[in-house]
Amino acid sequence: MSWEDEVRELEKRRKLSLMQGGEAAIDRQHAAGRLTIRERVELLLDRDSFREQGRATAAPEYDDAGEIKGFVPANYVVGLGTIEGRRVAVGGEDFTLKGGSPNAAGLRKSVYAEHMAVQYRVPLVRLLEGGGGSVKGSGRKGATVGEPVFAEPRFRIIADAMGMVPIASAALGAVAGFPAGRLVASHFAVMVKDTSQVMVGGPALVERALGVSLSKEELGGAAVHAKSGVVDNIAASEADALAQMRRFLSYLPSSVWEHAPRCPCDDPTDRVDEMLLSIVPRQTNRAFDMRKILRAVLDRDSFFEIGSRFGPSQIVGLGRLAGQPVGVFANDCRVYAGAMTARAAQKYRRFVELCDTFHLPVVNFVDQPGFMIGPDAEQAGTIRYGMAAVAAAVQASVPWAVVQVHKGFGVATAAHYAPNSYVLAWPSVESGALPLEGGVAVAFRREIAQAADPDAKRRELEDQLRSARSPFPRAESFAVHELIDPRETRPMLCEWIDLIQPRLATLTGPRTFSMRP
Repeated sequence: MSWEDEVRELEKRRKLSLMQGGEAAIDRQHAAGRLTIRERVELLLDRDSFREQGRATAAPEYDDAGEIKGFVPANYVVGLGTIEGRRVAVGGEDFTLKGGSPNAAGLRKSVYAEHMAVQYRVPLVRLLEGGGGSVKGSGRKGATVGEPVFAEPRFRIIADAMGMVPIASAALGAVAGFPAGRLVASHFAVMVKDTSQVMVGGPALVERALGVSLSKEELGGAAVHAKSGVVDNIAASEADALAQMRRFLSYLPSSVWEHAPRCPCDDPTDRVDEMLLSIVPRQTNRAFDMRKILRAVLDRDSFFEIGSRFGPSQIVGLGRLAGQPVGVFANDCRVYAGAMTARAAQKYRRFVELCDTFHLPVVNFVDQPGFMIGPDAEQAGTIRYGMAAVAAAVQASVPWAVVQVHKGFGVATAAHYAPNSYVLAWPSVESGALPLEGGVAVAFRREIAQAADPDAKRRELEDQLRSARSPFPRAESFAVHELIDPRETRPMLCEWIDLIQPRLATLTGPRTFSMRP
């Protein structure tokens, strides 16, 4: 006697689960310009690598004879697969069933996603489209409600996972409630322009509670969240969003117990770019393009910027030097002269913590005029967020290189240095307690006001003091490791990458941080 009948039943259920919400629901998903969850998984992963967990998980209905008469699949798909041969966990809502609002079976599978990633020490990719919980069915009498009093808090694993494995999440449609919380509990979050929205509560809830009528796009579209910091990047399409997540993960280890994958590099480590000699203008108030410097120094085409429209005076991203993944920081002097705003400081602190968590060495290109000043800056709490950024840097455990490019003024400059930083200075750098022009205006206010020609007096004082800010005295005093020709930056940083390899080999395991301002 065999188990052939049961196996046939199993195969039947597996086929039913692949039907998702049915042909009509799938057609509606496509008509809205969105893929189904299974199509997204297929597009994300290496061909034929997906191994789903819980393929028979469902909410079945039985007749009096015990035969199945209805079969509603779990509306969360979860499993393991590979991206460029590296194993990852992946999960996401099936919007064709209940609009992604979890049924009982789907909820259990969704909770398992973080546990699975942590258990197998692999990155987690979330493909999100759903509205979280629903009040439908909540009035049923006699049902078991709530979690057992002895249960671990559901959100504990979501928080803990961020300290152990890389997490990349995408909003691929309307994302609200619990899925929105999951989206931001990530190291990298991306949403699709025009077809995705992220909200704590949707338009109907907002109108009922606040009397404000807004569309989903007005409430939480890409134009809102590119600047809010809720997501890091905006994608042009679902395919672009998935490609960005794949690229993000390529710089990171599979978990904190491994090292970031150093890949072969065909970009010469001794390459020099003549443009670097003249990119910084002699006129201190003229702007230049810091991203050109990054492209000239890092391995070709390796820079992946993150959060360009949130706190835009601060540039952060991932790149490679001699094939080694690195965290990249730089100031954009074309936005508030590169000053650290409250939002820029939040972005900076968070990215330092990402690099420290996954033991990525940092390369920091400094053109820092200080914390942003003025009434808006004070109302935004700039000094508190700025000091949290400073604390993150000075407590970092990873190897850290600093390239002093142009300005370095005030307390904000401390955020660009970690313990045992390797410091290279360009001849164009100028540093001090305050920017020269503002400092002279404050310190010599009376002398300037009493002069026959105040403007001429101000220029005279500025010229006298500018020579003291030259990088040459600092180099003579061994206040930097080297004062260099800007064209030497890439070769010297690539040498540093080789020097830090023994130290990187010792950095594994979870990091902990103390309370920060």
